[in-house]
Amino acid sequence: MTDVRTKESRRYRWWHAAAVGVVANIASALPAGYNGDGDFYASLRTPPGAPPGWVFAPVWAANNTLTLVSNLRIANLPEETPGRRRALEVEAANWVLFSSFAGMFFGLRSPILAAANTMAGFALTTYSVRATAALDRRAAWALVPRLAWLGFASYVSTSIAVKSPDRLFGYRPGRSDRV
Repeated sequence: MTDVRTKESRRYRWWHAAAVGVVANIASALPAGYNGDGDFYASLRTPPGAPPGWVFAPVWAANNTLTLVSNLRIANLPEETPGRRRALEVEAANWVLFSSFAGMFFGLRSPILAAANTMAGFALTTYSVRATAALDRRAAWALVPRLAWLGFASYVSTSIAVKSPDRLFGYRPGRSDRV
């Protein structure tokens, strides 16, 4: 049987992007459960300039919306476009990192894993902006706020990882023994 769909019928729509966002956010929330997250974050030794806990939800809502717009633009390029598949693979890896962060930080109470996740996200997003810019400059610009946020978040998360206890790794700052 032959495929009679037109190119137009294979285009990804806004609801495809919305489904990716919903799945990523559900996957992010499930392992952690978000029980006592505010208390946990407040107990950490944060660096100067660290945002209050309530800032993260609106920042990530904006970043994820812009990321989905970017991903949709790239997904709708012709499949044979050089670099398209690689750009989408890197973005898929970024979604995995986003989805796993809450489980690492809040679920496992591991600032060390969370910092590694954040720095990996910054590195992948740096690559993603460059790869996406070669395909669609507007799509690349939509990723720049996430890149800026992850750069800032790398500073915050690394400082928290160094200054705060990590239950998973048994790390206590300023002590040679374990938790």
